[in-house]
Amino acid sequence: MKNLSTLLNTKVLFSAILILVSLNTQARELPDFTELVEENSAAVVNISTTQKVKAPHKLPHGFKMPEIPENSPFGDLFRHFFGEEGNGEQEEFKGQSLGSGFIIDTDGYVVTNYHVVKEADEIIVKLSDRRELKAEVLGYDERSDLALLKIEAKNLPVVKLGKSSELKVGEWAMAIGSPFGFDHSVSVGVISAIGRNLPSENYVPFIQTDVAINPGNSGGPLFNLDGEVIGINSQIYSRTGGFMGLSFAIPVDVALDVISQLKEKGKVARGWLGILIQDINRELAESFGMKKPKGAVVLRVLPDSPAAKAGFKVGDVVVEFNGKEINRSSDLPLAVGRAPIGAKARVELIREGKSKSLYVVIDELPSSEELADSDTEQKPELGNVSLLGLTVANLSKEQREELDLDDRGLLVRDVEAGPARNAGIRHGDIVLMIDGKNVKDIQAFKQIVRNLDKGKSTPVLIHRGNAPVFLALKIPE
Repeated sequence: MKNLSTLLNTKVLFSAILILVSLNTQARELPDFTELVEENSAAVVNISTTQKVKAPHKLPHGFKMPEIPENSPFGDLFRHFFGEEGNGEQEEFKGQSLGSGFIIDTDGYVVTNYHVVKEADEIIVKLSDRRELKAEVLGYDERSDLALLKIEAKNLPVVKLGKSSELKVGEWAMAIGSPFGFDHSVSVGVISAIGRNLPSENYVPFIQTDVAINPGNSGGPLFNLDGEVIGINSQIYSRTGGFMGLSFAIPVDVALDVISQLKEKGKVARGWLGILIQDINRELAESFGMKKPKGAVVLRVLPDSPAAKAGFKVGDVVVEFNGKEINRSSDLPLAVGRAPIGAKARVELIREGKSKSLYVVIDELPSSEELADSDTEQKPELGNVSLLGLTVANLSKEQREELDLDDRGLLVRDVEAGPARNAGIRHGDIVLMIDGKNVKDIQAFKQIVRNLDKGKSTPVLIHRGNAPVFLALKIPE
């Protein structure tokens, strides 16, 4: 009996030890951020900017602009001071904004977001030792939302730069910044996703985290557990203006390339093909004779672009660029943007169900203004011809020239129940191509449709709003 009691006590003691060891192991696995903060906070800065803003004088409450005779000598005075509706543009005041940044060089090079310093008349960088120094913008890149600043100081603390390419979803991350102006605030979380593409930007594969980011954090660093900067906090997704669990950071690998170019040349040059593209869904993949959806389908080839010179065609599906697989359409701009200007790139694509290789010489991406000027489009007037559940109309020569459509295109006036509506064709769309054939007029459209295989998906290229879109059309058997 005594031996049994001893045995039971031994088992209880052993179980208690196992529980303590387990708890102790779990406690050790939880990260401690105190050392990271102590080592890196001195290299994080607060950035405040001042802009000169003109605003109209306001009439006193309850006071209305008096009716002044047209030739009255007081008319010009009132209109000059208060404007036509009492809103003249006379008063000038200073607008202020806050952000964050971090020091990458002991001689005073500071990285932040472009939107933090955009159109600023004065930029003040506040260091952890309370010094406030004026900063100069050495260069900025609007597409990646990055800016490089310079302050006159020596022997400054700097951050360590890591590699965002080695990130894994689920690992810990820490941000230091100035949310709402509260300097050197720390927030922690995990990496929620990598390679996230946002509608507003095609050249940045964002890091998504659940680290609390708020106004004022923009431009601040995102650290890993080794104390290395892996991203630059840039955007949040919010319905309220505050943090809702979704924040996005620019990968440091992207930032290093941009910063290097800004430091050397003061601007950033990116590769350019000159095509408009779209993602591939299951229906489109079937219509293009593909086993599964992947790649980027070409919607338009811009005139005199590298793609036009290389022989790209509308309807080509790009599946590989310079050895890099293109799974989603968002992968292509990233790959092309990093390609050296003037270099020859090999592009693998699918054309009419068959694999094909093209070689294209990469050109420099034009400015947003230049691209907009070369791609201005407007909606044409309506017509009236019924076909395939569609009411369509021929476009005039002038309308085609305005839309840069050459000699093709039919305008959709109305969509009735049928294959066109099921495919997603809408009123106001312009049908450009069907089954790989350009639609030049109504008769040509009818002939193409008559020859379509029933029960099989067929790609239809339409122009909608300001861009072309591929849809999958299936005629019932």
